[in-house]
Amino acid sequence: MARSPKSVSTSVTDTQVVAPKHPSVVEMHGIEKSFPGVRALRGVRFDLRAGEVHALMGENGAGKSTLMKILTGVYQPDAGEIIVDGKPATMPSPRSAQDLGISIIHQELHLMNHLTAAQNIFIGREPRRGFGVFTDNVALNAKAAEVFKRMNVNIAPDVEVGGLTVAKQQLVEIAKALSFNSKVLVMDEPTSALNEQEVEHLFAVIDDLKRKGVAIVYITHKMDEVKRIADRITVMRDGQYIDTLPAATTSMAKIISLMVGRELTDATREEARNYGEEVLRVEGLNRGKHIKNVTFSLKKGEILGFAGLMGAGRTEVARAIFGADAIDSGEIYIHGSKRKINSPADAVKNGLAYLSEDRKRFGIVTGMSVRDNITLPSWSRYLSARFWMKDKALNKDAHSYVGTLKVKTPHVHQETRLLSGGNQQKVVIAKWLLRDCDILFFDEPTRGIDVGAKAEIYKLLQNLAEQGKGIVVISSELPEVLRLSHRVVVMCEGRITGELDGKHATQESIMHLATLRHANAA
Repeated sequence: MARSPKSVSTSVTDTQVVAPKHPSVVEMHGIEKSFPGVRALRGVRFDLRAGEVHALMGENGAGKSTLMKILTGVYQPDAGEIIVDGKPATMPSPRSAQDLGISIIHQELHLMNHLTAAQNIFIGREPRRGFGVFTDNVALNAKAAEVFKRMNVNIAPDVEVGGLTVAKQQLVEIAKALSFNSKVLVMDEPTSALNEQEVEHLFAVIDDLKRKGVAIVYITHKMDEVKRIADRITVMRDGQYIDTLPAATTSMAKIISLMVGRELTDATREEARNYGEEVLRVEGLNRGKHIKNVTFSLKKGEILGFAGLMGAGRTEVARAIFGADAIDSGEIYIHGSKRKINSPADAVKNGLAYLSEDRKRFGIVTGMSVRDNITLPSWSRYLSARFWMKDKALNKDAHSYVGTLKVKTPHVHQETRLLSGGNQQKVVIAKWLLRDCDILFFDEPTRGIDVGAKAEIYKLLQNLAEQGKGIVVISSELPEVLRLSHRVVVMCEGRITGELDGKHATQESIMHLATLRHANAA
């Protein structure tokens, strides 16, 4: 059992007996914060030393992002004290925090899609010419190129951000924060959309920053990253401080126990069984250079994993089948019948659902309530004969799925933008479950979701398969693919390079197929 916040003071003192290698650059004491209907932080404390990576961990809704938004001037605390470089400090705005050398990379992207990468990085700080009247685009692009070179990232400074993948947009966000030469850098799930090579590039940048004395707060749900990059770990739960421990000598089992306050039942894939009839078949699907002669099938009650490196074409295949992107050629069969899917509306009518990898852009309407997001694809069923909405039925179904998926929200009328990233993801899942589609595509279903919620999502997907749903899981996390999938389809450069039985698939066999760049379609 995790200890209560009151009981951890002794252990924290013990942890900090050894004199720190570097002085604290930030101290936070007794931080309180409430939102309408939610007490987000209760007497939280946190400290950060120069030249360290301090991992901040906890389940979604634990208060991690809220605490860091207070440190970076996005939110104002209701109570408590912040000390920067030994002096009391207030951050009434993000700019004031940046002036103190504190920057944040948010979990959700904060970029302007119509501007270039360079313009996003240096917005408000553009080099000028002509007596300050005109932007010096040559100097601007040169400065951005210098930041990208430091990160070992190949992104053209003058490319429009809206045309970049989610992974590259995340790298632009990181470059923007690094461009301030901050002494404190907060990274909130910075690798959530990055492939292994990009993650290693980021870690190399972090190692370099540490050597230069930069203090880094690292928020992540990925346990392997914590062991790889962190010096200390602070755990939060339900808006409270739990403990601070050295990363090198603390087991992940202990961290998980402190995070969730309960024992987790690990979701493991059941043994292979006889599946039902074929529910989906795709033949010879092509779309430009992104999809090349893709053919596969999905059976009732099966979880089919799609694996591959970033840019392999997995998401492009899902979007094409769902009608979000036009195809050049190919056939789609649902329950044995050829179907023409020209739009997402056509896909939904044919019993398909798609959980996008980018929930903010394609999964939810952030300004709408939890209830309205969950019921949005199914609104027609709530219309009365007089075209009034049946509020009781809407509330009942929304409450049901909020309870089933354990969405942390004070009520179903809460604006979805006020939920944590993981709980927003659960809302997206809920809306497709309510629609009761037969074929579900889950693209990065646990992106930004904590270890406790991951176990719940895994169990949910297995239960859906047991109910006869056909499920496609696209994931960049190989352990997730291996845990969930009954079969694994591997892609590289738009082609299917192989198919593996889930029972015998390994990370090595998947990576071998994922790098067969010139293989023929399977």
